[in-house]
Amino acid sequence: MAEDLRNRFLEEKQYVLEGLQAKESWRLFRILAEFVEGFEVLPKVYPGVTIFGSARTKPDEPDYQKAYELGKLLVKTGFSVITGGGPGIMEAANKGAAEAGGYSVGLNIKLPYEQEPNPYANIKLEFRYFFIRKVMLAKYSKAFVFFPGGFGTMDEMFEILTLVQTRKIRPVPIVLVDKNFWKPLYTWFTKTLVTTGKISESDLQIFTILDEPQEIVNYIKEKLWI
Repeated sequence: MAEDLRNRFLEEKQYVLEGLQAKESWRLFRILAEFVEGFEVLPKVYPGVTIFGSARTKPDEPDYQKAYELGKLLVKTGFSVITGGGPGIMEAANKGAAEAGGYSVGLNIKLPYEQEPNPYANIKLEFRYFFIRKVMLAKYSKAFVFFPGGFGTMDEMFEILTLVQTRKIRPVPIVLVDKNFWKPLYTWFTKTLVTTGKISESDLQIFTILDEPQEIVNYIKEKLWI
């Protein structure tokens, strides 16, 4: 019985390997093509501020209105606004940036649900691969803003925090929006991660938590000496 199972797995492995060998080389070309397109299109939007947040936020919610106002203020301050290109917070920020007459960048990802491109990005790119999109969301930004969100927002936030903590990217302004939303996570940082030595207390200085669009813009300007 065990021998039969082992032989079946070996046959499946051989089948998978033969299929992958035919596909992997072509996948490299798709990866390179996405990088090349991003590197060709996005330098003109520098300096940008990338705004993250839930795709499920509705237009009548306060966070949507804040993201919309923040997009407008950032453009008026001289920044481009970069988002993941989808609905919710991303749509709101793109809408504010577009209405203020600035670069409103949407870097959309192909997903089976939820992530339809919003109509307010005046520069649009679409990606198959999350890791390439992450590079593009970060490369041309001088600051990062995180509104309340789910797994995707948390994923992006922890990656940016880790890149700054490990000095893989320069220190940049990082703002978490909505003190009530982020307070439980911050408490966990201080009472669990710091006290058990998983992070240093100084790591808490990598980011700040603010509420209002104007104070967010003021903080970014102060940190960047604009």
